[in-house]
Amino acid sequence: MADDDPFRFVEDAPLFVVPRTLDALRAFRMAPRLEGLHDDERARLGSAIDDVADRLIADVAARPTKFWVLKQFQPVLEAVRYDDTEVRDGVGTELEDLMEILGIESSDGVLAYYLGGI
Repeated sequence: MADDDPFRFVEDAPLFVVPRTLDALRAFRMAPRLEGLHDDERARLGSAIDDVADRLIADVAARPTKFWVLKQFQPVLEAVRYDDTEVRDGVGTELEDLMEILGIESSDGVLAYYLGGI
């Protein structure tokens, strides 16, 4: 991993994925998101977050690790890295909600690296 790769600091850990976890991910997927953003930002980023949720629903039971989950966040994090604070905060909140559902207490600096220390 490169010296500037935030994933080098991630302390991997197993996740305990039970049916209730998948139900909570499905509920997250169906909920409205990023309501404080402009329509174009909400559409673009809402779709990216939905893609993350879809990947988690489909595969987290087969790949139940913190590192794998955080890697699923990377495309949306890269997409908003240079957006304004309001956008980064909104995306960060959505990803933190997913972490909470999955029992991940810390991103080990990954969110702060991309989102500027939200």
